[in-house]
Amino acid sequence: MPRILVATLVTISLWLGVVSVSLAQGDQTYRLGAGDRLKITVYQEEDLSGEFEVSDTGEVSMPLIGGVDAAGRSIQELQDSIEAAFLDGYLRNPRVSVEVMNYRPFYVIGEVNEPGSYPYRSGLDVLTAVAMGGGFTFRADEDDIIIKRASDPENEIRARSTTKVLPGDVIRVDERLF
Repeated sequence: MPRILVATLVTISLWLGVVSVSLAQGDQTYRLGAGDRLKITVYQEEDLSGEFEVSDTGEVSMPLIGGVDAAGRSIQELQDSIEAAFLDGYLRNPRVSVEVMNYRPFYVIGEVNEPGSYPYRSGLDVLTAVAMGGGFTFRADEDDIIIKRASDPENEIRARSTTKVLPGDVIRVDERLF
């Protein structure tokens, strides 16, 4: 895509108040999932705006239009979907903005002192996530850390301490063999 077009799209997105989360690993765009808390604003329609949570079924339930599929979609795709639903007999020119208020948690399991779920923070890496889990146990193999991404649960990746953590990830620290 030409640079001028990209700059124009970014400028237009900022002007409309569109929020797009770009994650540090590669050029991945954040995909919504169950547990994400969203602030959805329908301009000049305060009764239709508010904070919503992506349900276990992957939907956001909104006034008038009901459930809108959100899981697996980017923020822009969700905005477009909501606008299309309101355009279908409810509003003439809907303008929608979606922001992620709280990301779904990530999980640390295995050989850490306090396994469990933890709130996601932007820029989180594996070492920080393990520290949030109370650090490694004496049995932990610090070189054998596996991440199962929420966006690709069928595959596991071998992680290093600097590997970025994404919302919904499951980080497993295996036991070392003597």
